[in-house]
Amino acid sequence: MRKIQIIPLLFAFLFVACNNKNSKQETSESTTAIDWNAAADSCSRALASSFWDATAHYFWTDNHGNKTFQYWPQAHALDVLIDAYERSGNDFYKAYFGLWFDGVKKQNGNGWYNNFFDDMEWIALALLRVYKATGEAKYKEAALELWGYIQEGWNNYAGGGIAWERDSHLWSKNACSNGPACILAARLYRETGDETCRDWAFKVYEWEKSVLFNSSTGAVYDNINGQTGEKNTSWIFTYNQGTFIGSAVELYKITGEKTYLNDAVLAANYTTTVLVNSGILKDEGSGDGGLFKGIFVRYFTELIRQEGLDSAVKKRYTQFLQYNAETLWTKGANKKDVLFGTNWRNRPGSETGLTEQISGCMLIEAMNVLQSVE
Repeated sequence: MRKIQIIPLLFAFLFVACNNKNSKQETSESTTAIDWNAAADSCSRALASSFWDATAHYFWTDNHGNKTFQYWPQAHALDVLIDAYERSGNDFYKAYFGLWFDGVKKQNGNGWYNNFFDDMEWIALALLRVYKATGEAKYKEAALELWGYIQEGWNNYAGGGIAWERDSHLWSKNACSNGPACILAARLYRETGDETCRDWAFKVYEWEKSVLFNSSTGAVYDNINGQTGEKNTSWIFTYNQGTFIGSAVELYKITGEKTYLNDAVLAANYTTTVLVNSGILKDEGSGDGGLFKGIFVRYFTELIRQEGLDSAVKKRYTQFLQYNAETLWTKGANKKDVLFGTNWRNRPGSETGLTEQISGCMLIEAMNVLQSVE
């Protein structure tokens, strides 16, 4: 990975504001009539029609013949369908939930366990959302089963934290295996009232904040080597920013303490001023990287929804997300097939990967959530 150059935050805010203003003028005529509900329906239905295996009941790696099963993107594809169902109430989306549950479990060796702790966390978070949407106990039971496995990832390398991988990397403590774990634990606490889940949420958050979060800039470092103590400060990705924001928001919901909201704002400010290209979230590639922006958008949207967020900050964040969505929909979407690529300014052809498609869908679905935010 290329090292990211961090520019001063004040200059970055001014730079992005100016570029956003100019870009708004460029796209204003084509964005005034965007029907975000219709746009979301079209892209979420395209995800289902172009990537879904109607026989084996899981999402393919791309829409041009690669049917390789990958565990962790399944969670985020399901998240999009949950978004669509919650937005529309349409049983078209709900019909996939049970099929996904059986198909993904079968493809994963007839069980939910996986060697990567972060992958299990993503699946558990999606399962918990399906439970909330449907009330069907099997989804909650599966999420709790996964939560039991996830707790086993905590060890004393680097003073704590949940490992990235069980077998060969117990010493590697990553933001991607701790941020989602905190979110999951906090949501399980709010769902079940189990205070051990609450304790886990605080424990994981405090470890990540003290070890991987730069409290001066808002950057979230990707990982620390628990054997050497070396932090990887060159890898700073939007999804790690997003799950740290999500963790802070969940603890703010539990406690009402502004400290957590301030942490989230600091991480959000860093992301929206540094991890961008002229106001648009940067291209982080295909494969795993294709999902990063979408994950950030999901938890950034949760931050915007918080009533305790300063109104000026809320407005600025909303405008940032709107500009990204307008740019994606007017410049970066293949409208014929309703497909998205890795760069939200560049329109893909007829082929794209599952992860970048999911990210685009997440952004368009998020625009509908923001319609209800004052």
